[in-house]
Amino acid sequence: MERQRDRDAAGRARNARPRDELGRPLPRGAAGVPTMPDDLEVTPDQALEQAQRLLDEGRPFHAHEVLEAAWKAAPAAERELWRGLAQLAVGLTHARRGNPAGAARLLERAAARLSAYRSAPPHGVDVAGLSRFVAEGRTDTPRLRA
Repeated sequence: MERQRDRDAAGRARNARPRDELGRPLPRGAAGVPTMPDDLEVTPDQALEQAQRLLDEGRPFHAHEVLEAAWKAAPAAERELWRGLAQLAVGLTHARRGNPAGAARLLERAAARLSAYRSAPPHGVDVAGLSRFVAEGRTDTPRLRA
């Protein structure tokens, strides 16, 4: 039996299943937490504010979705910054799901991408602080801005 996938009107795959606070899919019909829309559009300031709120609420998977939307819409010069921030949130997701090896890999990738912006971080992103956060092996809640 072939698995049926949720699709939008344009035929793109979508996962309409509810998710828990760490982004894990739940059975259809279960009560999940709200997720970000697939077509989310945010300014850099909105993305950082929303992502920080979600991180503070212990929802790094959902913060990743916001940061990913910013990454996809960012000008070329900033894409790796947003990609690094999204990877940071996914790394925290893996840590909280009990996958320390996956978390470490993603957090290292995030720090590598963010380091390119150390001298002049856009949008007030605390690149130095986030780099220290990763270097210290922390998986609590980071501050995206100083």
